[in-house]
Amino acid sequence: MTINDRILPELRQAYSQFPGFQLDEDLEWSRRLLDLPPLEESELVVTTNRTIPRGDGGEMLVKIYEPVKRSHDKLPAMLWIHGGGFVMGHPDMDDLLCERFVQTANCVVISVDYRLAPEHPYPAAIEDCYAGLVWMTTEAPTLGIDSKRVAIAGASGGGGLTAALALMARDKGGPSIIFQMPLYPMLDNRNETASSYEITDSHATWSRTNNLTAWRMYLGEEQDTHELSPYAVPSRADNLAGLPPTYTCIGQLDLFRDETLDYVTRLAQAGVDVEMNLYPGSFHCFEVFVPDAEISLRASQNYLDAMSRALNGR
Repeated sequence: MTINDRILPELRQAYSQFPGFQLDEDLEWSRRLLDLPPLEESELVVTTNRTIPRGDGGEMLVKIYEPVKRSHDKLPAMLWIHGGGFVMGHPDMDDLLCERFVQTANCVVISVDYRLAPEHPYPAAIEDCYAGLVWMTTEAPTLGIDSKRVAIAGASGGGGLTAALALMARDKGGPSIIFQMPLYPMLDNRNETASSYEITDSHATWSRTNNLTAWRMYLGEEQDTHELSPYAVPSRADNLAGLPPTYTCIGQLDLFRDETLDYVTRLAQAGVDVEMNLYPGSFHCFEVFVPDAEISLRASQNYLDAMSRALNGR
C-alpha cells in the first residue's frame, strides 16, 4: 500500500495536486509557493508591524496581533515562529492563524521574521527568535503583556526553532516561558528514523529530499559533525529536564513522526508535562493545506484550545 492510499480521502486531492518544493533546483520558486494574498482587515484583531533589533544587531520585522477590544489589563502573550524548513516562509503566511490564537486565547501574538538559510545559516534564525523573545518580555509594559504568562509556538521548521528556543531560554536563565507548542517539529538532521524514509513522493508537502536539502542549507559545513549544538538540532539535547509544559501534534504520514514521538517520550521521561495528538491518514501540514477537512478542523481547534488553557490557567 502506497502513502497515497493511506491518506484520508478528504485530504488526498490536495496532496496529489501539490507540486512539491524544489529546494535544490529552484529555491526562489519554492519560496513563492508560500506567498498568500493579504487578508482582509479583521474586525476583531488589530495587526501592527514593528522593527526591532535582531540577533546580530541588525533589524527585523515583527508582527503584533492583539484584540481590537481589550481592557487595560495585561494580556498573556505568545511568540509565534513561522515554518518553512529554515529556508522559506514569512510571518504574513500565518496571519489568519495568529488572529485565531488572539481570539481563542485572548492574548497578544508576536510573530518574528527571522533570517533564512542558506543566505543566513545557523545560528541566525535561533538568535533572531531569542532576540524576539527578549524584546517582547522587556517591552511587556509597553505592549500590555503579562510577562508571567508568555508561551512560544511554531510549526514545522518553526516548531524546531520553538524547541531550540525553549532549550536556549532554559540554559540562559530566561526569559521565563510557561508553555511551548512545537507543532509537527523539524528536530533531527540525521534522518535515520523509519518515518524519514517513508515520505519520498516528489509532490509531498515535505519529502525526505527536501528535508536533507534544508538541513544542509541550514547547517552548512557543520552538517555531518557529532558536536552540533542542540540549539541547532534539538533532538541532540542530552537533557530535556526543566523545559516548560508542552503540546504537540503530528500526522501519522509525516516525515517527522518518529522524531516527534521520540521527543515526546524523552520529555515525559524528563518529568515535563506533555500532551500529544497523532492524526492517522494525515501528511505534513495537512490542516494548512486542507483547512476545512474534519480532521483539520479538529487538529487546529485542539492546539488553539491547548494554548488558551496554558495562557489562561485553565
